Amino acid sequence: RAGPTPGMDLTDEVAVVTGGSSGIGRETAIRMAERGADVVIADVREEPRIPDSAGGAQDPRPTHEYIDAETDREAHFVECDVRQLSDLEIAVEAAESLGGIDVMVNNAGVFRTIPFAEIDEGEYATVMDINAKGVFFGAQAAAAAMDEGAIVNLSSIAARHGTGNHPVYSASKAAVRNVTKSMADALGPEIRVNCVLPGVIDTAMTREDTHTVGGERAERYEEEIPLGRFGDPGDVADAVCFLASDAARYVSGAGLAIDGGLSAV
Repeated sequence: RAGPTPGMDLTDEVAVVTGGSSGIGRETAIRMAERGADVVIADVREEPRIPDSAGGAQDPRPTHEYIDAETDREAHFVECDVRQLSDLEIAVEAAESLGGIDVMVNNAGVFRTIPFAEIDEGEYATVMDINAKGVFFGAQAAAAAMDEGAIVNLSSIAARHGTGNHPVYSASKAAVRNVTKSMADALGPEIRVNCVLPGVIDTAMTREDTHTVGGERAERYEEEIPLGRFGDPGDVADAVCFLASDAARYVSGAGLAIDGGLSAV
């Protein structure tokens, strides 16, 4: 696997990554450890979610086990449902055993492809609670334990436009983008708060839940991307590491699109 991009040092930082067992969250946690951070992996499941199409190409070890074995940093797993404030507080408390939280990455999220007319109250609540409420209270729990540091939230380019097949997802990610600005204002100057807006990233979610990658719509989507390919989790992870590091010391309230130029066309 490719090593970390130079210039984004996180030596002796302690990070909490929600949804850190799979996909973007997993790659973010690993790359933070490669840059010198100890990491708490907060997720509802310990085992990584590997798409069927990946075969044996993806390492099956849980993220914390991979970090412990392949880097010189320490990693802990904490079972965490981001809809529960108490779980988020436990995840932040776990960072105390590593020296105290410096970086919070609110990554956990779900995607649902359901037409507008078919969405019920339960579905609406699930998506909004995980994608928007989880980010809000994850940031709140982290900020309460930080003297200074960085918070990075995961939004989406869906925040910039809505579609009929995932309106609640789009709404939840727009909420993340907007509340990031509010958090930056409320928590500065001690804590910087930013978000990234991924485009089509090759993960288990995009392959199995949305079928955007590896499905019938894949070729059309890929042709629309100016850089000519889908993103991989490392493309987003590097951006998160940048925003968490001193390389972004004068960046707060920003929303960085990681989409191969898709939102520009």
